[in-house]
Amino acid sequence: MPLPAPQTPGLVTLGESLALLTTREPERLRHAHELVLAVGGAESNTAIGVSRLDAPATWIGRVGADELGELVVRTLRAERVRVAATVDPEVPTSLMLKERPSATSARVSYYRAGGPGARLRPGDLDRELIAGAGVLHLTGITPALSPSARETVHAAVAIAREAGVPVSFDVNYRSKLWAPADAAPELLALAALADHVFVGHDEAQALGWPGDPAALGAWLRGAGASGEAAAARVVVVKLGADGALAVTAEGTHPVAPVPIVPVDPVGAGDAFAAGYLAELLAGAPLAVRLRTAATCGAAACTTRGDWEALPTRAELARLDAPEEVVR
Repeated sequence: MPLPAPQTPGLVTLGESLALLTTREPERLRHAHELVLAVGGAESNTAIGVSRLDAPATWIGRVGADELGELVVRTLRAERVRVAATVDPEVPTSLMLKERPSATSARVSYYRAGGPGARLRPGDLDRELIAGAGVLHLTGITPALSPSARETVHAAVAIAREAGVPVSFDVNYRSKLWAPADAAPELLALAALADHVFVGHDEAQALGWPGDPAALGAWLRGAGASGEAAAARVVVVKLGADGALAVTAEGTHPVAPVPIVPVDPVGAGDAFAAGYLAELLAGAPLAVRLRTAATCGAAACTTRGDWEALPTRAELARLDAPEEVVR
């Protein structure tokens, strides 16, 4: 049963969620005798993270008319994410395989070509839902899936900007989906339309974008709208184990890393965005947004799974306590 409409503006996000099969033990897929079935997807991971931090979250997407599609919808609803999904009877729900060759590494393979995400189209969008959001969150994965998915992302941005809804964009470059020469101009164009931009320094280097973290952040801010819109823009450059750096009109704001013993890094960037955006929706200042983002990103690395370790508000307070280290 669908959740009721949120009483306060929350996060609305758009993308593809996939069924996820993971090796149970650290081993190559060819040697695995058991696989764990779950759900993954950058945008829905972020929606779950925002929901766990007590902010409304809605996911827009497509799933196949199959058991894996039911799994995606059921999982998101169980995490109190409102689902606005189109059921597509013509293609199966997409699949992601994740193997762990060692205890501290992971390798992902996608089976999503021509899947529900690639069949997204502007007609799938609920204009009122986006126009009433507190923030629209998008990633660079969706426009890589197909021309119609790319068109859908731009249509969502146009609705949000017309309604005065802030836009969040996580670059999330995936080399398995498109080459740097194809991705770089499209991702830069979308970053230029966003009010809050997240980018990993390593993926920026892969795209050929210039500069050290501070210079990169300033360059991306300069690529956006001029005047008051540009002054409000925040670019967060993620630095992995070294934390992050936010660049605003006031200068640079370093984000200290949260010490962890990493288990699985997949999903850390989505968790980082979730922490930031949940605090943005709560009206928190930049320093609080960044600290929560860092804590959520660290927590996501402490167990297997793309989103299972994302904290609630109560857990966040415990993880962020000065005397405690995330283990």
